[in-house]
Amino acid sequence: MIHYLVLLLYIGAFVLWLRTLVDGRSTGGPPAAPPVAVAGVVAHAVALAAYVASWGELPLVGLGPSLSSLSFIIGLGLVASLAVGEAGRVGILLIPIMILLEGSGLIIGVEPAPASLDFRGAWFALHVTLAFAGIGGMALAAASGALYLAQHRELKSRRAGPVFQFLPPLATLGRMSRVGAVAGFTTLTLALALGWAWTVRFRHSFQGTDPKTIWSVFVWTVILATVLAQRTGRGPERRGAVFSIVGFLLIVASYLVVRVAERGGLFL
Repeated sequence: MIHYLVLLLYIGAFVLWLRTLVDGRSTGGPPAAPPVAVAGVVAHAVALAAYVASWGELPLVGLGPSLSSLSFIIGLGLVASLAVGEAGRVGILLIPIMILLEGSGLIIGVEPAPASLDFRGAWFALHVTLAFAGIGGMALAAASGALYLAQHRELKSRRAGPVFQFLPPLATLGRMSRVGAVAGFTTLTLALALGWAWTVRFRHSFQGTDPKTIWSVFVWTVILATVLAQRTGRGPERRGAVFSIVGFLLIVASYLVVRVAERGGLFL
């Protein structure tokens, strides 16, 4: 039941931020929007803690629990962005992603997978948490990048409508996108290193042909390309914004392809 409350709070936060955008308020916005988002993340933490208490394992195995955990980690990134003032309005794009992940997890079922894994314990928990943090960082980069492009378009058209008033300055959005991409690249690199260290230690192989390994390297490459695009050439902010959006979409699409190819097998 707590997961349904989480979903309702996330939807409520999105509606309040959407109202801010429609009203065109340049400062403050509905005072309830950030607290509702934070309340949703806190309730999500309680829901995942209840999962651990009920099942005796972390919500990292099985598609339903994994989607819910990923939604929570993105929520933590949103809470962190709220501390940077109006940069927290990136939540208008992060919240829908969180709603989609949590809602999908509820439909599938937030319960352990029937199969068991040999890669468990602290190694597994840290590996998956870092991997989720990497994807969450990319989600933050993509959301900030999309808002950057929207604000850039508003400035070029010399309009001062609701979108312009709602969105943070370009410098803030560009910085948020860079922080998200770098954080995602760093945590995913650590996740890959930890996973490969485990396979070499216990299986004496890199398992380079495993679909999950190939997907992880692909995601790592996409995030690396985004980081480089944000720092090189002319107009890196706008190009980096495009790379972050396209990169995140590629990550999501490739994940779905791997899931379908494995026909419901365990992944992450």
